[in-house]
Amino acid sequence: MIRRAACFHRALLSSLHKVGPRYFTAPALTSAQSKNYRDCESTDIFDWDNLGFKLIQTDYMFMMRSSQDGNFEKGQLNHYGNIELSPSAGVLNYGQGLIEGTKAYRRDDGRIFLFRPQESAIRMQIGAERMCMLSPSAQQFVDAVKLTALANKRWIPPAGKGSLYIRPLLIGNGPILGIAPAPEYTFLVYACPVGNYLRNGTQPLTLYVEEEIHRASQGGAGGVKAITNYAPVMKAIKKAKERGYSDVLYLDSVNNKYIEEVSASNIFLVKGKIISTPVASGTILEGITRKSIIDIAHDLGYQVEERLVEAEELISADEVFCTGTALGVAPVGSITYKNKRIEYKVSSELISEQLNSRLAAIQKGIIEDKRDWIIEIK
Repeated sequence: MIRRAACFHRALLSSLHKVGPRYFTAPALTSAQSKNYRDCESTDIFDWDNLGFKLIQTDYMFMMRSSQDGNFEKGQLNHYGNIELSPSAGVLNYGQGLIEGTKAYRRDDGRIFLFRPQESAIRMQIGAERMCMLSPSAQQFVDAVKLTALANKRWIPPAGKGSLYIRPLLIGNGPILGIAPAPEYTFLVYACPVGNYLRNGTQPLTLYVEEEIHRASQGGAGGVKAITNYAPVMKAIKKAKERGYSDVLYLDSVNNKYIEEVSASNIFLVKGKIISTPVASGTILEGITRKSIIDIAHDLGYQVEERLVEAEELISADEVFCTGTALGVAPVGSITYKNKRIEYKVSSELISEQLNSRLAAIQKGIIEDKRDWIIEIK
C-alpha cells in the first residue's frame, strides 16, 4: 500500500538551473530541508515486487508555457494535479498534442540514470514541426526530465524492481475556433513508477495481424508521437485482447501486405544472422529502443536490414521480437495471420534475449557506455 508522506522540497520548486552534459545537481538545501527530503526518499513506500504498468500518482510535475515571442519561458515544478484548459484549446478541438516517454533507473549502488532523453527531445521537436506547434529546446526538454525525475526520486523503484516512467507532453492549450495552430503551448512532464508493461509479466507476446484497421497512412502523422495516433487503434486492440491476444500488428494502408508496427512498439524479424525491421518511412515511429537495438545488433556482428517486410515473411522467420520504451525488448511467441497461428521458439538463447541483455548491461553500468546514452542525475 502506498504510504503518502507530507513532503515539500522548496528548493526543487525554483526555476530550472543550468546543467552539465552528464549530470544534474540539485540546488543547495538547508540542513532541515535536506533531512525532510531524505525522509521522503524511502524506498519502502510501495510493494515493488507487485509493481505493474498502471498509473500511480507521484509528488511533482513540471510545467512550462510558451511566451508571446514564440519561445518557452522558465518552467517550474508543481505538485502533481489537474491542469486548467479552455474549452476551445487547440488540443481539445483539433488534437494538437504530442507525447514522449523515457525512463529513470536506479542502479545497485543507488545512483539514478536516464536513458537517451536527448533523443526524445529531438523526436518531440520533429513532431512539433509536423504538427505546427512550438516546442521547447532540446536542453529545456532534458533539463525538465531531469528535474522531474529528481523531484520524484522516492518513487524510483530499487534496482531490478522497475523504473520511473517519465511522460513529457506538449499540448496546444491556447484557444482557437477555426482550424489553425493554437496561439499558446504548454510543455508538461509527469512521472510514474512502473514494472513490466505486460500483464502476464515475462510471457512472450501473442500478436494478431489486423487487415482492416490501419494505424497510419502515407502523408499522415504516423511517424511522430502525435496523440491522435493512438485513439484510432483502440478498437483493434480491444478486439484482439477480447480474443486473447497481447497486441495488434498493423499492415501498410496502401498494399495491405507489408508489416509496419505494433500498437505502441516496433517489430523485428530474425532469419539466420539477419535481423530485419520495417523501414521508418513516415508511417512508422522511429523508436529510441529500436535505434538502440539496431546499434547493439551491429556491435554483436549481426546484419540489420531496414526495409519493406512482407507479412508472408512472418511464416518463415526464426524469431520475432518487439521493442519500445515501455515494453523494452519482448519476444513474440506467436502471430495469427489470415486465421493461421504461427508459433516461434522461445528460449534464453534467442537473439532478442542477447540484445536485451546487452542493453540492460549498458543501462546498469556493467558494460561501458561508449555512445553517451546514459545520463546520471544527482
